[in-house]
Amino acid sequence: MARNVLGGLIQCSTPIGDDGASVMAIRDAMFEKHLPFIDEAGKRGVQILCLQEVFNTPYFCPSQDAKWCDVAEPVPGPTVERLAAYAKKYKMVMIIPIYEREMAGVYYNTAAVVDADGTYLGKYRKTHIPHTNGFWEKFFFKPGNLGYPTFQTRYARIGVYICYDRHFPEGARLLGLNGAEIVWNPSATVAGLSQYLWKLEQPAHAVANGYFIAASNRVGTEAPWNIGKFYGTSYFCDPRGSFLATGSEDKDELVVAEMNLDLIEEVRRTWQFYRDRRPETYGELTEHLP
Repeated sequence: MARNVLGGLIQCSTPIGDDGASVMAIRDAMFEKHLPFIDEAGKRGVQILCLQEVFNTPYFCPSQDAKWCDVAEPVPGPTVERLAAYAKKYKMVMIIPIYEREMAGVYYNTAAVVDADGTYLGKYRKTHIPHTNGFWEKFFFKPGNLGYPTFQTRYARIGVYICYDRHFPEGARLLGLNGAEIVWNPSATVAGLSQYLWKLEQPAHAVANGYFIAASNRVGTEAPWNIGKFYGTSYFCDPRGSFLATGSEDKDELVVAEMNLDLIEEVRRTWQFYRDRRPETYGELTEHLP
């Protein structure tokens, strides 16, 4: 029998802008807004569901306001535990990206992975941290230190890459070498400089590594920063780089696609990239050059 997995991505706008509301009120409103989409996914039989980057807050990195550190929490912690109940209820694996507090002054951009029985499997911490106009992430996030783990869930072995990570093929390769069948990339990215790369880079990772990609992006414009329009277009693509489903540019929605994991074996028997790798020639990749 074919190994078919039904995947889901939620793309969502922020219901409350940073206009004087407390960061906790904004966080709670964002959490509550996601619940109907999570219920919809469960009722539609989604087996693996991924939320967007720091799903329960705005993308607050256009600021350098330490008040947003107040929403950081341990992983696992309260938010993961609340959503684990939904994972168990619907027998649905969940990737839950939140702002993680490790200790006072040490924070990460993190995604927790919860299995279909509600068991916490582990987490990935965003490795590559941008720091440029409108994206002051180094102010808020320490670079991840957990490597590129994969997680054996009830339905598939999965890996996680977060937003800016997608520009780096090295980690994408390591996720494949570590056994990922589906790589999930929760993101928060606006129209402009990199939009044309959105549908180029990750299908290329899928082809180069022979796995499925599921990439999410939020929608809308977030006040008061107004750095641009988050253009949604969450999508799934297969190991041939073909798009299976794509979301709109401006709607809150659940994007769903069926993935036949048997295609991984078929593709890799044709394109023998793992066989033909020459890691003994790549030593310079781990040196600080130039």
